[in-house]
Amino acid sequence: MRIVAAELFHARLPLVHEFETSSHRKAHLDHILVRLTSASGAVGWGEIASPSDPYYCGETVDSCWHVASEYLLPAVLGAEWSHPRELPALWSKVRGNEFAKAGIDMAGWTLWAIESGISLAEALGGTRQRVVAGVSLGIEATPADLVAQVARQVDAGYPRVKLKIAPGWDVEPVRAVRARFPELDLHVDANGAYTEHPDHLAALRGLDDAGLSMIEQPFAPRNLLAHARFRRTLTTPICLDESIVDLDDLRTALALEAIAILNIKVSRMGGLTAAVAAHDLARAHDVPVWCGGMHEFGVGRAANVALSSLPGFTLPSDVSASDKYYSRDVVIPPISADRGLVDVPWQAVGDGHRVDEAFVREISLRALQRSAG
Repeated sequence: MRIVAAELFHARLPLVHEFETSSHRKAHLDHILVRLTSASGAVGWGEIASPSDPYYCGETVDSCWHVASEYLLPAVLGAEWSHPRELPALWSKVRGNEFAKAGIDMAGWTLWAIESGISLAEALGGTRQRVVAGVSLGIEATPADLVAQVARQVDAGYPRVKLKIAPGWDVEPVRAVRARFPELDLHVDANGAYTEHPDHLAALRGLDDAGLSMIEQPFAPRNLLAHARFRRTLTTPICLDESIVDLDDLRTALALEAIAILNIKVSRMGGLTAAVAAHDLARAHDVPVWCGGMHEFGVGRAANVALSSLPGFTLPSDVSASDKYYSRDVVIPPISADRGLVDVPWQAVGDGHRVDEAFVREISLRALQRSAG
């Protein structure tokens, strides 16, 4: 297979409800959509779901635009390859920049599935017909406001809710939610906002009796030793997110016994190729995984649904319906959920959704075209 043309679209969508984490609050999302065209005329789409600001990681929309346009697209345009697992070798000299790589890798997988006449889920090795979806809720003005948000998601049928926490916003809101929903599958995500300061540790330990399914990423990404120490003091499982950027990180976390659950994010790990490899390694070590999200538009969300159909994804994934975050998505049909279950489009070729190209161009702040020389 040979890619003969590529386009990037810096697109913006407003959120239906502002979302706050331990680092910032956002009312809209800017992501980069990737369009790859093969020599046969087939088109595959991917999504660079990077943050706009360097809070979650060191990458931003602007850095991804630069790396994708100046390094990654030139590496794949005109190159011959037979399977998307070969794509990372084409840009192997580029260090880091996993979000930028993920969008190109995702587009390559979708393109290959289309050329092969199969669904993306089948291409990845999926086995499930439906996947269980959870939702992620940000920090609200008051615990009562948070409880109201949780109630909306429970009424919509979502069986799992993740709550963002931060120092000063942890025990009280979590207990308020748990009191209202004693049986709900509930977990918390700190995005690395805590340290081993006694006050921080006391707050985190104050969550240990809340019946949480996990505490996600309490400490800074590189501080695996803190996670290992803390894990030994809790009954609640520790899940890692930002700490696991590549397979070596996962191997280290496993060796240190710093991880009980793995959040696999396609963007954080550099694409579907790396995500499948992480799934396989975690499964070999009996570590359950789930698919985390970056508030992806429909392109990235569809890829997450396909990935979540793999057998090791035994926990609810962040693949909730498009309308949870956006009043209008960039794909047709938008991703939908029925009482917290999302169908995997096995009968479709590719990811099962058509990109609304006219709408993408309408909401794009900038666009770029490249072709093979």
